[in-house]
Amino acid sequence: MRPSDLAREHGLSAQAVRNYERDGFIPPAERTSSGYRVYTEVHAAALRAYLALVAAFGYAYGGRIMHAVHEGDLDHAFTVIDHGHGRLLRDRQTLDAVREAVGHLTATAREQEPAPGAGSAPGAEGSAAPGRPGAPGLRTIGELAHRLDVTPATLRNWEEAGILTPVRDPETGYRGFGANDVRDADLAHLLRRGGYPLEHIATVVHQIRTAGGTDELAGALDGWQRKLTARGRAMLTAATRLDVYLNTVGPAPYR
Repeated sequence: MRPSDLAREHGLSAQAVRNYERDGFIPPAERTSSGYRVYTEVHAAALRAYLALVAAFGYAYGGRIMHAVHEGDLDHAFTVIDHGHGRLLRDRQTLDAVREAVGHLTATAREQEPAPGAGSAPGAEGSAAPGRPGAPGLRTIGELAHRLDVTPATLRNWEEAGILTPVRDPETGYRGFGANDVRDADLAHLLRRGGYPLEHIATVVHQIRTAGGTDELAGALDGWQRKLTARGRAMLTAATRLDVYLNTVGPAPYR
């Protein structure tokens, strides 16, 4: 097969196929005596596997998986795949937690005081006086950032956008995040991974706070649920095509 033959199946250009070969995502092509590339079913299977991996895990992970396969390190390839599945599971768990939080919110009063001891232990940001950062039931910005695996700067951006409304210690200015802030941060983290802009997330969070209409919220969560389902299906397809490729190339040099 020529580069154009491989490209046609996927709606790509012949140059894209050559680029994938150059970058190590498919094996090196055989060459004719005049130097023209000749691809085989092995290359076709590799291209199908790579594109399926990209659809399931993204370009960075897809490339790492194919490089590991071509280096004969299947354990590393499977570890990268496992990380992708782990992130999908975390996203599902976060979505479930947000749905539960929203359901609880709409069934109870809007304003609730944090339960005693529900937050982290007193920290370094401020005194332990009730309603101040460092008090039981409140998290510091560092603790909340660690919980979400984001930077404190990200949380400050969310605050600036109106997504988070932490209390402030009047003496030090340190932020304290209560139960509602944790809930809103979970929602913001989820929707950001879904590609939603901060302005949209701020609108959704405002609807939750006011316990008003939740149609927009439900639509956002349903849309992200569909994305998670599509990603799960894409992972199944990628696993199938990678398995076909591994069976095509045999045990060596790709073991």
